[in-house]
Amino acid sequence: MNDGMRMTLEDLLSENTAADITEADGAEAPTYNSTAETRAAQCSIGWNPWHGCTKISPGCLNCYVYRRDETFGISDRSGTCLKTSAFSLPRKRRRDGSLRIAPGSTVMTCFTSDFLLPDADEWRGECWDMMRERRDCRFVFFTKRIDRLDRCLPSDWEDGYENVTIGCTVENRQMAEYRLPIFLSQPLRHRIIVAEPLLESLDISRYLGGVDEVIVGGESGDGARCCDYAWVLDLRRQCIEHGTAFSYHQTGARLIKNGRIYNIPRAHQLSQAKRARIDWSAR
Repeated sequence: MNDGMRMTLEDLLSENTAADITEADGAEAPTYNSTAETRAAQCSIGWNPWHGCTKISPGCLNCYVYRRDETFGISDRSGTCLKTSAFSLPRKRRRDGSLRIAPGSTVMTCFTSDFLLPDADEWRGECWDMMRERRDCRFVFFTKRIDRLDRCLPSDWEDGYENVTIGCTVENRQMAEYRLPIFLSQPLRHRIIVAEPLLESLDISRYLGGVDEVIVGGESGDGARCCDYAWVLDLRRQCIEHGTAFSYHQTGARLIKNGRIYNIPRAHQLSQAKRARIDWSAR
Protein backbone atom coordinates (compact mmCIF):
# COMPACT_ATOMS: atom_id res chain seq x y z
CA MET A 1 0.00 0.00 0.00
CA ASN A 2 1.10 3.54 -0.68
CA ASP A 3 0.49 5.23 2.65
CA GLY A 4 -0.14 8.96 2.71
CA MET A 5 -1.54 9.17 -0.83
CA ARG A 6 -3.50 12.37 -1.07
CA MET A 7 -6.96 11.98 -2.53
CA THR A 8 -8.33 14.19 -5.25
CA LEU A 9 -12.05 14.19 -5.98
CA GLU A 10 -11.55 12.76 -9.46
CA ASP A 11 -9.11 10.08 -8.24
CA LEU A 12 -11.52 8.40 -5.85
CA LEU A 13 -14.75 9.04 -7.69
CA SER A 14 -13.49 7.56 -10.94
CA GLU A 15 -13.35 4.21 -9.15
CA ASN A 16 -16.68 4.51 -7.35
CA THR A 17 -19.06 4.49 -10.30
CA ALA A 18 -22.35 2.66 -10.25
CA ALA A 19 -21.03 0.38 -13.00
CA ASP A 20 -18.12 -0.73 -10.83
CA ILE A 21 -20.42 -1.47 -7.92
CA THR A 22 -22.89 -3.38 -10.07
CA GLU A 23 -20.12 -5.54 -11.45
CA ALA A 24 -18.91 -6.33 -7.95
CA ASP A 25 -22.42 -7.24 -6.83
CA GLY A 26 -23.18 -9.35 -9.85
CA ALA A 27 -26.65 -7.80 -9.85
CA GLU A 28 -28.64 -5.10 -11.54
CA ALA A 29 -27.93 -1.54 -10.56
CA PRO A 30 -29.87 -0.84 -7.34
CA THR A 31 -32.15 2.07 -6.65
CA TYR A 32 -29.95 4.83 -5.25
CA ASN A 33 -32.42 6.61 -3.05
CA SER A 34 -32.20 5.09 0.39
CA THR A 35 -33.41 6.60 3.58
CA ALA A 36 -30.35 8.86 3.57
CA GLU A 37 -31.81 10.95 0.75
CA THR A 38 -35.18 10.90 2.45
CA ARG A 39 -33.61 12.25 5.64
CA ALA A 40 -31.82 14.97 3.69
CA ALA A 41 -35.12 16.15 2.26
CA GLN A 42 -36.68 16.40 5.72
CA CYS A 43 -36.16 19.10 8.32
CA SER A 44 -33.46 17.79 10.66
CA ILE A 45 -32.37 19.41 13.90
CA GLY A 46 -29.95 18.48 16.65
CA TRP A 47 -31.02 18.25 20.29
CA ASN A 48 -28.32 17.74 22.91
CA PRO A 49 -30.01 17.73 26.34
CA TRP A 50 -26.64 16.96 27.95
CA HIS A 51 -23.03 17.08 26.85
CA GLY A 52 -19.99 14.96 27.63
CA CYS A 53 -19.38 11.23 27.71
CA THR A 54 -16.97 8.55 28.89
CA LYS A 55 -15.12 6.26 26.49
CA ILE A 56 -16.12 2.61 26.81
CA SER A 57 -14.98 0.72 23.69
CA PRO A 58 -12.50 0.86 20.76
CA GLY A 59 -14.81 3.02 18.66
CA CYS A 60 -14.50 5.81 21.25
CA LEU A 61 -10.74 6.24 20.83
CA ASN A 62 -10.89 9.25 18.49
CA CYS A 63 -14.31 10.54 19.53
CA TYR A 64 -15.33 13.61 17.53
CA VAL A 65 -16.91 15.22 20.61
CA TYR A 66 -13.57 15.22 22.42
CA ARG A 67 -11.86 16.63 19.31
CA ARG A 68 -14.43 19.37 18.90
CA ASP A 69 -14.27 20.32 22.57
CA GLU A 70 -10.49 20.59 22.29
CA THR A 71 -10.92 22.96 19.34
CA PHE A 72 -13.12 25.19 21.49
CA GLY A 73 -10.75 24.97 24.44
CA ILE A 74 -13.14 22.99 26.64
CA SER A 75 -11.54 19.56 26.44
CA ASP A 76 -11.66 19.32 30.23
CA ARG A 77 -15.46 19.00 29.96
CA SER A 78 -15.58 16.15 27.42
CA GLY A 79 -15.57 13.38 29.99
CA THR A 80 -18.06 15.09 32.31
CA CYS A 81 -21.79 14.86 31.65
CA LEU A 82 -23.47 18.26 32.04
CA LYS A 83 -27.07 19.26 31.44
CA THR A 84 -27.28 21.86 28.65
CA SER A 85 -29.36 24.98 28.10
CA ALA A 86 -31.06 23.13 25.23
CA PHE A 87 -32.53 20.53 27.57
CA SER A 88 -36.15 21.62 27.04
CA LEU A 89 -35.77 22.46 23.34
CA PRO A 90 -38.71 20.27 22.14
CA ARG A 91 -41.03 22.38 24.33
CA LYS A 92 -39.60 25.80 23.55
CA ARG A 93 -41.45 28.35 21.45
CA ARG A 94 -40.47 31.44 19.53
CA ARG A 95 -41.87 34.88 20.26
CA ASP A 96 -44.61 34.32 17.70
CA GLY A 97 -45.71 31.21 19.58
CA SER A 98 -44.43 28.66 17.06
CA LEU A 99 -42.43 25.70 18.26
CA ARG A 100 -38.68 25.97 17.84
CA ILE A 101 -38.68 22.39 16.58
CA ALA A 102 -41.21 22.40 13.77
CA PRO A 103 -43.74 19.57 13.41
CA GLY A 104 -42.43 16.88 11.07
CA SER A 105 -38.80 17.40 12.06
CA THR A 106 -36.31 14.62 12.54
CA VAL A 107 -34.59 15.31 15.86
CA MET A 108 -31.06 13.90 16.09
CA THR A 109 -30.83 13.40 19.83
CA CYS A 110 -27.85 13.43 22.17
CA PHE A 111 -25.08 13.39 19.57
CA THR A 112 -22.55 15.01 21.91
CA SER A 113 -23.05 12.31 24.52
CA ASP A 114 -24.87 8.98 24.83
CA PHE A 115 -28.58 8.99 25.64
CA LEU A 116 -28.12 5.94 27.87
CA LEU A 117 -25.13 7.32 29.80
CA PRO A 118 -25.48 6.43 33.52
CA ASP A 119 -24.60 10.00 34.54
CA ALA A 120 -27.80 11.20 32.85
CA ASP A 121 -30.19 8.79 34.55
CA GLU A 122 -31.84 11.53 36.61
CA TRP A 123 -32.66 13.62 33.52
CA ARG A 124 -33.67 10.97 31.00
CA GLY A 125 -37.24 10.54 32.25
CA GLU A 126 -38.14 14.10 31.33
CA CYS A 127 -36.63 13.58 27.88
CA TRP A 128 -38.87 10.56 27.33
CA ASP A 129 -41.78 12.79 28.38
CA MET A 130 -40.86 15.37 25.74
CA MET A 131 -40.55 12.70 23.05
CA ARG A 132 -43.98 11.42 23.98
CA GLU A 133 -45.43 14.94 23.93
CA ARG A 134 -43.89 15.66 20.51
CA ARG A 135 -45.32 12.75 18.57
CA ASP A 136 -45.32 15.08 15.57
CA CYS A 137 -41.52 14.66 15.37
CA ARG A 138 -39.22 11.68 14.95
CA PHE A 139 -36.46 11.34 17.52
CA VAL A 140 -33.30 9.40 16.68
CA PHE A 141 -30.44 8.49 19.00
CA PHE A 142 -27.44 6.19 18.67
CA THR A 143 -25.87 4.37 21.60
CA LYS A 144 -22.91 2.23 22.54
CA ARG A 145 -24.72 1.34 25.77
CA ILE A 146 -27.58 -0.76 24.44
CA ASP A 147 -27.06 -3.08 27.42
CA ARG A 148 -28.56 -0.34 29.62
CA LEU A 149 -31.70 0.21 27.54
CA ASP A 150 -34.03 -2.10 29.44
CA ARG A 151 -33.38 -0.27 32.72
CA CYS A 152 -33.74 3.15 31.09
CA LEU A 153 -37.08 2.75 29.30
CA PRO A 154 -40.18 4.64 30.50
CA SER A 155 -43.01 2.72 32.14
CA ASP A 156 -45.38 3.21 29.18
CA TRP A 157 -42.88 2.11 26.51
CA GLU A 158 -44.49 -1.29 25.82
CA ASP A 159 -43.24 -2.22 22.32
CA GLY A 160 -41.77 1.23 21.70
CA TYR A 161 -42.80 4.76 20.80
CA GLU A 162 -43.67 5.02 17.12
CA ASN A 163 -41.73 8.28 16.81
CA VAL A 164 -38.45 7.02 18.32
CA THR A 165 -35.68 5.27 16.38
CA ILE A 166 -32.74 3.77 18.26
CA GLY A 167 -29.39 3.01 16.65
CA CYS A 168 -26.93 0.51 18.09
CA THR A 169 -23.28 1.29 17.31
CA VAL A 170 -20.93 -1.61 16.47
CA GLU A 171 -17.38 -0.82 15.40
CA ASN A 172 -15.80 -4.28 15.38
CA ARG A 173 -16.70 -7.96 15.64
CA GLN A 174 -16.43 -8.09 19.41
CA MET A 175 -18.89 -5.25 19.89
CA ALA A 176 -21.23 -6.62 17.20
CA GLU A 177 -21.36 -10.03 18.86
CA TYR A 178 -21.99 -8.48 22.27
CA ARG A 179 -24.37 -5.63 21.46
CA LEU A 180 -26.52 -6.85 18.58
CA PRO A 181 -28.16 -9.84 20.36
CA ILE A 182 -29.14 -7.44 23.16
CA PHE A 183 -30.35 -4.89 20.63
CA LEU A 184 -32.61 -7.38 18.87
CA SER A 185 -34.07 -8.59 22.17
CA GLN A 186 -35.39 -5.12 23.07
CA PRO A 187 -38.96 -3.95 22.33
CA LEU A 188 -38.38 -1.37 19.60
CA ARG A 189 -40.50 -0.07 16.73
CA HIS A 190 -37.52 1.20 14.72
CA ARG A 191 -33.92 -0.04 14.76
CA ILE A 192 -30.74 1.08 13.03
CA ILE A 193 -27.35 -0.61 13.14
CA VAL A 194 -24.55 1.95 13.03
CA ALA A 195 -21.21 0.49 11.89
CA GLU A 196 -19.22 3.67 12.41
CA PRO A 197 -16.34 3.98 12.83
CA LEU A 198 -15.98 0.71 10.95
CA LEU A 199 -12.70 -0.79 12.16
CA GLU A 200 -12.77 -4.24 10.57
CA SER A 201 -14.91 -6.47 8.37
CA LEU A 202 -18.23 -7.52 9.90
CA ASP A 203 -20.71 -10.29 9.24
CA ILE A 204 -23.97 -9.03 10.73
CA SER A 205 -26.26 -10.86 8.32
CA ARG A 206 -27.88 -12.93 11.08
CA TYR A 207 -28.84 -9.75 12.93
CA LEU A 208 -30.57 -7.89 10.10
CA GLY A 209 -34.08 -9.23 10.69
CA GLY A 210 -36.25 -6.42 12.01
CA VAL A 211 -33.58 -3.76 11.36
CA ASP A 212 -34.69 -0.73 9.33
CA GLU A 213 -31.29 0.40 8.12
CA VAL A 214 -27.54 -0.08 8.42
CA ILE A 215 -25.38 3.06 8.42
CA VAL A 216 -21.68 2.65 7.68
CA GLY A 217 -18.76 5.06 7.90
CA GLY A 218 -15.06 5.39 8.53
CA GLU A 219 -13.28 7.23 11.32
CA SER A 220 -12.49 10.92 11.05
CA GLY A 221 -9.87 13.09 12.74
CA ASP A 222 -6.12 12.98 13.28
CA GLY A 223 -4.94 9.47 14.01
CA ALA A 224 -8.00 7.93 12.34
CA ARG A 225 -7.76 4.21 11.72
CA CYS A 226 -8.22 2.93 8.18
CA CYS A 227 -11.54 1.79 6.80
CA ASP A 228 -11.39 -0.63 3.88
CA TYR A 229 -13.93 0.04 1.13
CA ALA A 230 -14.25 -3.73 0.69
CA TRP A 231 -15.71 -3.92 4.22
CA VAL A 232 -18.27 -1.28 3.26
CA LEU A 233 -19.30 -3.12 0.10
CA ASP A 234 -19.61 -6.40 1.98
CA LEU A 235 -22.00 -4.86 4.50
CA ARG A 236 -23.95 -3.42 1.60
CA ARG A 237 -24.18 -6.89 0.05
CA GLN A 238 -25.50 -8.32 3.32
CA CYS A 239 -28.14 -5.60 3.49
CA ILE A 240 -29.30 -6.14 -0.09
CA GLU A 241 -29.60 -9.89 0.48
CA HIS A 242 -31.82 -9.26 3.52
CA GLY A 243 -33.77 -6.32 2.09
CA THR A 244 -32.36 -3.90 4.69
CA ALA A 245 -31.70 -0.28 3.74
CA PHE A 246 -28.04 0.68 3.54
CA SER A 247 -26.44 4.11 3.87
CA TYR A 248 -22.79 5.00 3.37
CA HIS A 249 -22.49 7.98 5.69
CA GLN A 250 -18.86 9.02 5.32
CA THR A 251 -15.56 7.67 4.05
CA GLY A 252 -13.52 8.53 7.11
CA ALA A 253 -10.12 10.21 6.99
CA ARG A 254 -8.21 7.17 5.72
CA LEU A 255 -9.87 4.90 3.18
CA ILE A 256 -8.32 1.78 1.67
CA LYS A 257 -9.48 1.00 -1.85
CA ASN A 258 -7.88 -1.46 -4.22
CA GLY A 259 -4.78 -1.67 -2.03
CA ARG A 260 -4.24 2.10 -1.81
CA ILE A 261 -4.70 4.36 1.19
CA TYR A 262 -6.44 7.66 0.50
CA ASN A 263 -6.16 10.53 2.97
CA ILE A 264 -9.47 12.32 2.64
CA PRO A 265 -9.96 15.86 3.98
CA ARG A 266 -12.75 16.22 6.52
CA ALA A 267 -14.64 18.59 4.25
CA HIS A 268 -15.02 15.86 1.60
CA GLN A 269 -15.69 12.75 3.69
CA LEU A 270 -19.49 12.95 3.58
CA SER A 271 -19.74 14.12 -0.02
CA GLN A 272 -17.36 11.44 -1.26
CA ALA A 273 -19.45 8.73 0.39
CA LYS A 274 -22.58 10.02 -1.29
CA ARG A 275 -20.91 10.38 -4.67
CA ALA A 276 -19.97 6.70 -4.47
CA ARG A 277 -23.71 6.11 -5.08
CA ILE A 278 -24.00 2.90 -3.10
CA ASP A 279 -26.86 3.80 -0.75
CA TRP A 280 -29.62 1.25 -1.21
CA SER A 281 -33.22 0.70 -0.23
CA ALA A 282 -35.75 -1.95 -1.17
CA ARG A 283 -38.39 0.78 -1.56
